Amino acid sequence: MLDLTILSLALATSVFGQQQSNIPNTWPNAWPAIPSGDFSPEWQNYFEVKDVLPNITQPLSRNFAGNIPVNRPGHANNTLFFWGFESRNGSLTAPANESNNDPWIIWLQGGPGSSGMIALMTENGPIHVKSNYSLIFNDFSWDHLADAFWIDQPVGTGYSTSDRTGYVANEDQTGEDFVGFLSNLVKVFPSLATRPLYLTGESYAGTYIHLFSTPNPPVKLRKIAIGDGSLGSLATVEELPALNVIETYPQLINYDPDVFNYFREQEHLCGFDLNLTYPQTSGHFPTLNLTRPTRQSAFSDSLDEPRFERQSFRQRVAQKYAAKQATQTNDLEHRNRKREEWKRDLTGRANGTIDPFYGCFLFDELVDYASNFSFPWTNGHFDVYDIPDGTNPEPPLDASVFFNDNRTRAALHAPTSKDWIRNFNYPFGSVRNRSIGNQYGDPSVEPIAFLSDLATNATANNVSIVFYSGNDDSLVQHRGTEVIIQNMTFGGIQGFTKKPSTPWFDDDGNFAGIVHQERNLTYVLFQGAGHLVPEWQPAAALAFIREFVLGSNKTGLVVDSTTVIGGENSTLANDVLPGGTLFYYGSATTAGTSTVPAATVASWESFIATATATPIGSQVQLSDSKVMTSSFLVMPIVGMLWGALVLA
Repeated sequence: MLDLTILSLALATSVFGQQQSNIPNTWPNAWPAIPSGDFSPEWQNYFEVKDVLPNITQPLSRNFAGNIPVNRPGHANNTLFFWGFESRNGSLTAPANESNNDPWIIWLQGGPGSSGMIALMTENGPIHVKSNYSLIFNDFSWDHLADAFWIDQPVGTGYSTSDRTGYVANEDQTGEDFVGFLSNLVKVFPSLATRPLYLTGESYAGTYIHLFSTPNPPVKLRKIAIGDGSLGSLATVEELPALNVIETYPQLINYDPDVFNYFREQEHLCGFDLNLTYPQTSGHFPTLNLTRPTRQSAFSDSLDEPRFERQSFRQRVAQKYAAKQATQTNDLEHRNRKREEWKRDLTGRANGTIDPFYGCFLFDELVDYASNFSFPWTNGHFDVYDIPDGTNPEPPLDASVFFNDNRTRAALHAPTSKDWIRNFNYPFGSVRNRSIGNQYGDPSVEPIAFLSDLATNATANNVSIVFYSGNDDSLVQHRGTEVIIQNMTFGGIQGFTKKPSTPWFDDDGNFAGIVHQERNLTYVLFQGAGHLVPEWQPAAALAFIREFVLGSNKTGLVVDSTTVIGGENSTLANDVLPGGTLFYYGSATTAGTSTVPAATVASWESFIATATATPIGSQVQLSDSKVMTSSFLVMPIVGMLWGALVLA
């Protein structure tokens, strides 16, 4: 079979292997008028952002920023950086009052090692940076609904600080640090100790949201909302959904039935065609193990060097691809000829065998196929976070110029010992050793191992759980989340009893996606949003936070065996929510769009209805095994999600 990975050249081992040097040593800065003594409301005046911020042309709501220690013994310089905004004047500085039920929000970014300021400046915060570095106001900022804090964590991320030996060893320590930070934060803003907290985040932030491992948490947790969280193994959240990604956006394979049938067969051979039923009555799914490639290639070699960060990996592949294509023919005729060679090689291989070049890394094979043969990704970039985006390079949304301006640094009481960067190669245990734990060097257990116990604990303490996904995300695709929900037990029952199929709508009455609610667990799928949901669908994301996180909208709630509030739509009761037909291309800006002809879509729909009517062989049966794990740990993105959690 033609080795597509010839275009995905092996990456330098210095990026992904063990690295022991260059661990930063950073510390907070004592700005003028810093109070002495322990934290108290006296510190509100110090943390308040009073200086004019560069390029901010309109007044912001009253806001506060700075570094607060995590109280870890022997590491006095370990702090977390926060930037918090009031929803109305005086709401944050109100005195403690047990009857104050005003909600407040914390947002945590993923990574690991990604700054929470990314979301503040590009997703759900009051200020947004544009590709030309200008700043605009976001009409859909979440601080319109509640006091909101964006936080850099773990220690050492963004403007947070850590001494050279103080980086967290695992997610337990992440949680302990966060509790220490919150203990000091509520001394500065006493009302936060008793007001309901809504803890939100996306991607790898899920591993941070177990956060409370103390019998007396300093805050009153009410709800947890995880966006595009990889809750299980690499096999479950990334490779298993590959065929669903194709069905969502068949443009990835040029609407080619032969290629679809190939991937469908590979899905079956790898054991990824799990049979989700509602209710899920036949036990838990078996362990999913990733079969490795049996033929040596650039891709198989790359598996021996754990990847630091998937998007960076894709960007590097794109650069290698672009450099190669600059020296050879890349016209349509050339690509079609190579694609036909690939398909002929398929017919020469015995049916019923796993691809020797990729094994069961189906998502990786799909990305390589699209990058080689399918427009607009043949331009040299595949955005795993937003499938329709084929721009190369993508328009930069870079807030570093703003944050590293000395006027900003002083106004936000930020450290002078470091510059702000959006993504940081996090050194777990103060080393960069990818030979332990998952591909990031994080040794923490996969969250699926304890989600059922934690869901039980959450319900007992009146804490609700929300999982949400963007339909255009291919890295942590919604099918993986749905599989994990059906494999966990909550409210005494395994999985949802009814298939999610209730539509929900934004404030303008437009279809926004699917919502489903059962037994204290809510699942929401966003149409037209990628991995960073509030960036691509800001209005719908704001309505979602208001209605389904802060609020108690019952749309999609299963009342009994025959009743779902908002109804059930049979056209939405499929495994796939079809993506759009509009794709973007250009260099550093959107130069144009490409639309799939209606006749192509209609022909594909006719084919897919027949092709998927009958399963290949017999689908994977269920077993008594309780945990879907893999020897290849994924970012446990809602990892340890509430491990050892004591909920208020």
